[in-house]
Parts: sequence; C-alpha cells; structure tokens
Amino acid sequence: MKKGKLSQNPICSILSLIIFLAMIVGNTSCEAVEKREVIDLPDPRYIGTTTVEEALHARKSIRNYTNEPLTLSDVSQLLWSAQGITRSGCFRTAPSAGALYPLEVYVVVGSVKNLTAGIYKYKPQEHDLIKIEEDDKRAELSEAAFGQSWIKDGAIAMIFAGVFQRTKQKYGGRGSRYVHVEAGAASENVYLQAVSLNLGTVIVGAFDDKRVKALLRMSSDEDPLIIMPIGRPK
Repeated sequence: MKKGKLSQNPICSILSLIIFLAMIVGNTSCEAVEKREVIDLPDPRYIGTTTVEEALHARKSIRNYTNEPLTLSDVSQLLWSAQGITRSGCFRTAPSAGALYPLEVYVVVGSVKNLTAGIYKYKPQEHDLIKIEEDDKRAELSEAAFGQSWIKDGAIAMIFAGVFQRTKQKYGGRGSRYVHVEAGAASENVYLQAVSLNLGTVIVGAFDDKRVKALLRMSSDEDPLIIMPIGRPK
C-alpha cells in the first residue's frame, strides 16, 4: 500500500471517519493546525536486523545520551513503532480498545539531520509531521518535568497524549483505563524500536500536566501521559 493512501476496507474507512470527526468536534484548533507546515517522513521499514527476542533482552531505560543527532529515518521508524499504520489502512502498531485510537503523538525535536528544531505532531494516516512551533523547546520541556535533565539531553522527546473521550464514549468510565493500557503498549513499542536502532530512551511520568500541555499547544481534549527522551546512548 502506498504511503498516505487509505485502504478500501470499508470497516477501516468508517473507523477513520469516526476518529476524524471526533477530532474536529473536540479540537477547535484543528483547522489552524492542518494549515501548518507538513514534513513528509521516509517510509518505515518492516524488516530489521534485530529479532524481537534480542530487543526484549537488551531493552532498558537509558538516561545518558551523546550529542550525536538522529536521522529523519530514525524519527520515522520511532513514530511508526508508536502509532504507525499496519494492515488494512487503519489498524496500528499498538492495540486499541474498539480500534478507537485515543493517542496523539508529539515530538520535540532538538537534534535531527534534515529536520529543524521545533515541536511537531504526528499524523499516522499520512505518516507525516505537522510543525506546531519553531525553535528547540527541549529545555522548556525539561523544566516542565521538574528539571529532569535527560529530557533536554535527548536528540528528541516523544510525548504521548490521550483523548479520553474518544474511548469513553463507547466504554464509559472504564475507557480511561483502556487509554492508559494503550499508552503503555505504545511506549514499549518505542523502547524495542529504539534498541533495534541502537538508541536509548526512558519513560518519564513526572511532569506538570498544564505546563506540558501549554508548551505543546495541545487541544482542550488532549491530556499528556508520557514523555520519552530519545538519543544515542553514551
């Protein structure tokens, strides 16, 4: 399937439409965001040199990174592992209750070849990035996370946000639990993908929600869940 093209699978088409409409209803700034600069990412690779068993065995939390920049291909692969499209044009790399996909992924870029520093939002269906903000915001994100230095030391920081209503509209109050389960599954995908790319990462859960939300210009229905700095291990 060519990147950016949806499958003709009717179930996937309906699910994609529901998610799109939910985003419009819940995010009044959606139109403004869509008009921003779009960065086309390299196609993700589906065959690597690291087995699942090797990645699981090597997986660990890493907080010390070199100054070496990531490549755009690295960023593409990491984002695809988090929420990328797999079969039939709508299903993703991480499981989701009811295939409702409440997660949104942001990237704070500091040091990536051929990608200017700034804040970006990932669009899984097109495998693109939307530029939200110019300039390197890693230090500000670190401050919002109570000064955890590894956030500003990583070449990038990936942030998972949850749109809880997207899941709760079907599952009620229990939907909140499902969103957190999904965030855990997606973040483990990033851990394993990082191993296969010879990168390091760590999950950060301690931060000021309001400051992170304001920094990333999240919509009113999005809540930050996880920060993952990523870089070359020392």
